[in-house]
Amino acid sequence: MPDLALEPQSPLAGYDREFDGVTLNEVSGLALVSVAVPMGGRDRLASEIESVFGVTLPDVGSSSYSEKGKARVLGMQRDQVFIAFEYHGDDAATRIRDKLRDSGYCNDQSDSWAMLRIAGAGCRRALERICMLDLDPGSFAIGSVSRTTMEHLGVIILRDGLNSFLLLSPRSSARSFLHVVETSIINTT
Repeated sequence: MPDLALEPQSPLAGYDREFDGVTLNEVSGLALVSVAVPMGGRDRLASEIESVFGVTLPDVGSSSYSEKGKARVLGMQRDQVFIAFEYHGDDAATRIRDKLRDSGYCNDQSDSWAMLRIAGAGCRRALERICMLDLDPGSFAIGSVSRTTMEHLGVIILRDGLNSFLLLSPRSSARSFLHVVETSIINTT
């Protein structure tokens, strides 16, 4: 029997490029765990998140960054949050489930998403060509998160800095999504 070893590969092979005033790079090394709230269990999950991460359970459309846990909790929908944190391993969901003492249903989403960070003074101008959301700082503050579409592709967008956005799109369409964002940057810089 052949001796085979599988090596993990990122969806965009470590893409990293700088345009005129805009950087676009693949984000790797982030685990992403979906946590669903059990029926009647919101208060318990909120209590565990506050205990473990030192932040409140965010409302839909907002996020909470935890210095204590080096993680960001994203309010994705009424009874679901995503937790993004730096982690290299195969048991991210187990790690979160254990920390939250089984107060939520955890599912590892890490390998399901391609993650890009777009940053720089011109990033919002590039995104406004392809994103239907109002990304003005008065409407989409730092920490805001939303599901949307960009050129018919599903995307989660998180504003994680003054001029910085984390974009998540399904891994299956990673190359198409990269092309869409690159093209928009090129046409606005």
